[in-house]
Amino acid sequence: MLIPKEDCQNLHKALYLEWLETNGRGGFASGSVAGANTRRYHALLLAANTPPVDRFVLVNHVEEWLEIEGTHIPLSTNVYDGALYPEGFRNCADFSSEPWPTWRYEVHGLCVVREVLCPHGRDAVILRWRLIAPSGGVPVTLHIRPMLSGRPFHSAHHENSQLITEAQIDEQEVSWQPYRNVPRVHAAHNGIYVHAPDWYRRIQYPVEQERGLDHEEDWWSPGEFRYALTTGQTAEIVFATDAWQQSSIDQALSKERQRRQSLRGDALSEDPLIRTLWIATDSYLASRGENRTVLAGFPWFADWGRDTFISLPGLCLVTGRHKVAWQVIEAFAGRISAGMVPNRFPDSGSEPEYNSIDASLWFIHAVDRYVRYTNDVQGVRSTIWPAIKEIVDAYRRGTRFGIHMDSDGLITGGGPSVQLTW
Repeated sequence: MLIPKEDCQNLHKALYLEWLETNGRGGFASGSVAGANTRRYHALLLAANTPPVDRFVLVNHVEEWLEIEGTHIPLSTNVYDGALYPEGFRNCADFSSEPWPTWRYEVHGLCVVREVLCPHGRDAVILRWRLIAPSGGVPVTLHIRPMLSGRPFHSAHHENSQLITEAQIDEQEVSWQPYRNVPRVHAAHNGIYVHAPDWYRRIQYPVEQERGLDHEEDWWSPGEFRYALTTGQTAEIVFATDAWQQSSIDQALSKERQRRQSLRGDALSEDPLIRTLWIATDSYLASRGENRTVLAGFPWFADWGRDTFISLPGLCLVTGRHKVAWQVIEAFAGRISAGMVPNRFPDSGSEPEYNSIDASLWFIHAVDRYVRYTNDVQGVRSTIWPAIKEIVDAYRRGTRFGIHMDSDGLITGGGPSVQLTW
């Protein structure tokens, strides 16, 4: 999808057009086309400590500007209380979601391309900037200031005295750990890093304000990266929860490009809408232990049993991901309790919640669809059949919250002050 200049430079539109990059582990990067974070869930490095849950925002944002003959030209945008600063969206020529989020900025006769992508299976985000129009010999310096918090992704972060401001600095990597109980953030880069800690206060999240929630946050910025931008060279940063070698960035880019090309090539139709939906299905599949699961939605949902098994035929069987479908079925079959499939796995990583009347019935329906697509009767009989039998027996005799088969053969249930879906 291509967003043209007139929409990129229309603040109201650009703030409410959002992009999303997922990593297959429950983590993701997301933001607005304008470049400003408008939700507490917008971030560059958002990682799941126990995939796909226990998610933390580690790197919220980067402040970006070009320096040309002493003049600072912004590429990034932030919303403050009563102010918008900087206003990089005014320099945006277009935005494309293919093959990953890509912005093109035109400033002072120059053209700069910015890319953001999450490599599959890694808690990392790659950012790249390229000068694709010559500067006429005028030096161009790119400045990048990362903004960190290190907080649970449902909450907000505020200035405090407990934050650890030290950095471990090597030639091509720097790392920070603002708090002891969150993962260390590693930044592999090909620029120059200057450690200069500072606070950016009272960032506003207009979408959260519209929802009536806490909509203000403080970010800690550890320092600044500087790059001499020249035509034909790329400025790069990888923010990750593990150490990266600068040489591994090109390999990760190549691998991710091939993966996405393969995904597009597997689409069963040339129809643009079907191809778009086909590609989008990949974003909702994530790891859960040694198996796979389905995320119920972005930006805040984890895996919900009901949503998983309603969507499983379309996500995994129609698309030919039969092995993934089996892994999802196995992941939930192992957590059935009193004949009930988990309704949701909390982001805190605690025990799942069993508060759905029909999730178990959708589970059985999905297993039936799996058999029809794969004819794997033996696999189901030897592995999943005990789970199905447990569900049927529990619903016949009765289980939690008064859920049971009524005299007419239909399922009923419920109790005072108990929310059961549906």
